[in-house]
Amino acid sequence: MLEKLAEQASPTAKPGYQPKDIRWALDFDDDGRFLGIVPLGQGKSGRRFDNCPNFSQPEMVGGDRKAHFLADTLDRVIGFGKEDDEDAKQRRQYFVKMLHEGAVSLPELERVARALEDESVLQKCRTLLAEHKAKPSDKATLRIGECFPLESEAWHPWWDEFRARLRQEQPSDKPRMVCFVTGELVEPARIHEAKIKGLNRVGGQPSGDVLVGFDKEAFTSYGLEQSLNAAVSEENATRYCAGLNRLIQETGRVLAGTMVVHWFTGKQPEQKDNPFHWLDEAFSEEQVEMAAQTRAREMLEAIRNGRRPDLANNLYYAMTLSGQAGRVMVRDWMEGQFEQLVENVYTWFEDLSIVHRNGGRQALDPKFYAVLRGTVRALDDLAAPFVARLWRVAVRGEPIPQCALARAVIRAQAGVLQDEPANHARMGLIKAYHLRKNRLKGGVDMSQALQPYLNENHPSPAYQCGRLMAVLAGLQRSALGDVGAGVVQRYYAAASTTPALVLGRLLRTAQFHLGKLEGGLSYWYEEKIGEISGRLGDGIPRTLTLEEQSLFALGYYQQLADMRTKKVVKEEETPEEAENNV
Repeated sequence: MLEKLAEQASPTAKPGYQPKDIRWALDFDDDGRFLGIVPLGQGKSGRRFDNCPNFSQPEMVGGDRKAHFLADTLDRVIGFGKEDDEDAKQRRQYFVKMLHEGAVSLPELERVARALEDESVLQKCRTLLAEHKAKPSDKATLRIGECFPLESEAWHPWWDEFRARLRQEQPSDKPRMVCFVTGELVEPARIHEAKIKGLNRVGGQPSGDVLVGFDKEAFTSYGLEQSLNAAVSEENATRYCAGLNRLIQETGRVLAGTMVVHWFTGKQPEQKDNPFHWLDEAFSEEQVEMAAQTRAREMLEAIRNGRRPDLANNLYYAMTLSGQAGRVMVRDWMEGQFEQLVENVYTWFEDLSIVHRNGGRQALDPKFYAVLRGTVRALDDLAAPFVARLWRVAVRGEPIPQCALARAVIRAQAGVLQDEPANHARMGLIKAYHLRKNRLKGGVDMSQALQPYLNENHPSPAYQCGRLMAVLAGLQRSALGDVGAGVVQRYYAAASTTPALVLGRLLRTAQFHLGKLEGGLSYWYEEKIGEISGRLGDGIPRTLTLEEQSLFALGYYQQLADMRTKKVVKEEETPEEAENNV
């Protein structure tokens, strides 16, 4: 894993350099005259500079009181807010000292260093910063004649040599060990300085989190302390952190308490060809022909017919991450062939396909978030391990866990009892559970029995009981109109678990409702009840298991959609309901 992450790092990522967000610039002309203070970036975050010089923690604490070269906090650069603090004074002097030494590569630094030794210049800086309401902890850098030295590479050789001399002055007692990233013998970094940024939305800290770190006695193995437990050289530690930070910035997507990042080997597919993007895209009625399932089918055909050789041998990698107490939690790692990924995504949407609740057409391909939402009352109820598990199901083509089915069945029942419009993604997930379970066993019967639309010949008595419940509910509505708490609200929960106790009673009541209808409609309901009763054969089951309850819910849903297609029953929904139940 660390090796693959290191491969994603920018070629410029190396020890002694780190991206930093800089809030202020001290502005000087080419002759070293102070011109003023320049705010950088937008808001409090400032402007990002990718290759700022940076001391490691051991380098900072060893020897003199140090400051970082060219960019550091205002209290260290000019003593802002800590004019009388001795520690800040020593760090400010070290900052100026490095400007003098670094002038061998950038001569203009010498003039600025002399200016920063002038107390009157420092006082002007502090006064202007106070007017801008700057903080001592804000980072600052230099701008000289409209240019930022941080953006120049002229000082890099000097900086690398400076750090090398510093390490020689601090001899190491660390043994050479096999690097987890390259497999080579290296001097391992005791602490991996670079942090993983961007996980604060999923439990991480704004200042960053550690991917490799050991700070408890329980983590000490064979006398190895700190990061020696997972030996990585300083250079490779910088590279894997830079690689993961780049992936989070470019591909990171938050999914209910987790973050997913992904990448590909070889040619990177455009966004329209990226299967990971298909999983969480929303499609309007006008875009339905280019929805995810259609895209995946076309991509598969293109790869297999040789029209996309650039993607045929491509590989994908994906990680699911979250943060906890300053550490990065890797909840899942996936890798495989690009073609297999496309096929798995196609199968995901094919398994989820379901008739629209109002009948007559299929519902749109659901976003992954919509599938998650279909299993809970509120998004806050989603747990990160559950989200990671279901994401893996979609990407790897694995069976849907029974806990997801249980949640979907409970929410489907609650929706019926509260008379809410049925949730397409939820019903599609119930259908997909049975298809994938049956497919894992090598069976094909279920894929033939469970289609997006109603299957009157479905072999499951539970499915037929659900159909019967839908017909009886429609019969009551046709005969009596809106009577408040009808058959469904009063009996659905009991009928879906103990159908024999409920449906027999409802069938007897149905005779009174049939007598209130005109001949054609009465005949249709009577014929439909007879047809379903005939398929139940030996009788209505006494109890239903969880899986049978899900088939009951599916039979109920698909029968209602079929009746709405035939205009036997009608359901109106507001635009808001349509939007919330895609």
